[in-house]
Amino acid sequence: MSSIYFIGIGGTAMASTAVALSRSGHAITGSDTQLYPPMSTYLDEHNIRYFNGFSEHNIQSASPDFIVVGNAISRGNPELEYALEHRLELVSMPDLVRRTLIGSNTSIVVTGTHGKTTTTSLLAWLLENGGLRPGFLVGGIPENFSVGCRASGRESDGFFVSEGDEYDTAFFDKRSKFLHYRPDIAIINNIEFDHADIFSSLEDIRKSFRLFVNLIPRNGRLIINGEDPVAIEVASKAFCRVERFGLSESCEWRAVNINSDHDGSSFDILHNEAFEGNVKVPLFGNYNIMNSLAAVAAAMAAGLSFEAVSKGLALFRRPKRRMEVIGTYGRNITLVEDFAHHPTAVRVTLEAIGQLYEGRRIVTCFEPRSNTTTRNIFQKELSECFSPASVVVFGKVHRPERYSPDLLLDIDLLKTELEKQGKIVFMAARGTDDYPMDILRFLEECIDTGDVIVLLSNGSFGNLRNLLVERFKKYS
Repeated sequence: MSSIYFIGIGGTAMASTAVALSRSGHAITGSDTQLYPPMSTYLDEHNIRYFNGFSEHNIQSASPDFIVVGNAISRGNPELEYALEHRLELVSMPDLVRRTLIGSNTSIVVTGTHGKTTTTSLLAWLLENGGLRPGFLVGGIPENFSVGCRASGRESDGFFVSEGDEYDTAFFDKRSKFLHYRPDIAIINNIEFDHADIFSSLEDIRKSFRLFVNLIPRNGRLIINGEDPVAIEVASKAFCRVERFGLSESCEWRAVNINSDHDGSSFDILHNEAFEGNVKVPLFGNYNIMNSLAAVAAAMAAGLSFEAVSKGLALFRRPKRRMEVIGTYGRNITLVEDFAHHPTAVRVTLEAIGQLYEGRRIVTCFEPRSNTTTRNIFQKELSECFSPASVVVFGKVHRPERYSPDLLLDIDLLKTELEKQGKIVFMAARGTDDYPMDILRFLEECIDTGDVIVLLSNGSFGNLRNLLVERFKKYS
């Protein structure tokens, strides 16, 4: 077994892979800055030793056989510079996954701008519940497993399910991560412009997905969103069998007769217009119906029966930070957290919450943190995606110093546009150390009986979740 060091171990996929390799017998150490739950807790629970902060002394004390470099790590990092100067072996996390975890297993890769984590978690669970004991890598912590990554449970002819991110691989490999995962069965949920720090346009993203599609063998399967024109175009030159999923008659896999309540959604599944059966899944919103259809199609392509798939759907539990209901407190105030940070994800998430909590006021707290939403690329879209919310609270724009004023998200204009729609809008103070206490004070004054507070961020939001939970507990 090897001694492996992870630079940037706090990333979701990095931490999950580190734990999986530790459970397989490898000696794991690593480092990162600003580690926060759930990943810091996850590492602690699995007894992974890590350093807070980067220093060449960390690598010296760990003395690893090789070093995994996270894709957030760039030149100038002291540990990376030390590794380069001392000719230590460097690998990327996706390449490590391909070599040590995917191996000769049947590789199922879930891609797309939105819905990857939920779809990957659901698909891995369907295979697990169906007795196939898959390995998997998920960009979150699936509640059905409690780990984000593990090796396949079969000695041969197993399955490995990967969440295939289109983001780049490492400072020395600018290809999309999913190009390393050797797909046999692949899902494309949807394709939109995102990751403005590495892609210059939607066409640039299309190119990565076309390369991905070109990796699928002739006897493989490509399962695509049949209502997404970009996904359809990208799949048009596939050498393998292509199947579409969606709500329209043009799709081979279709959901009809959809009904929702507080326990989830139920719907009938048609395959090539033939009735397969009715299913129930504890997910909400049409976008999650689409995620479910994709997972069902892939699970059956892997050999599961519809009966096995149906049983697995009913027993699925959502990943953390995916419409996660934190709790309901005094005065019937409900706190929900979601990872949504792209305007489309924000819109569909809030629409689903509006349906689930019909008649209750929605208070949305959004943190512009991603490399796309901190710029003004989606200025218009961000002014339109909060329609279901009555109150919108904006966290501070993450690291605004990276951009010139003509590229930066105009938070004041955003406030003006939303107030024109009749919404109450609060902006976190800029340039102070009071974050997010100013948000907390505003919410305490603003919150009313029956409100649903929704936290949307791909980061920690200044620990706002825990601060709210502690405050609400006092009133329960």
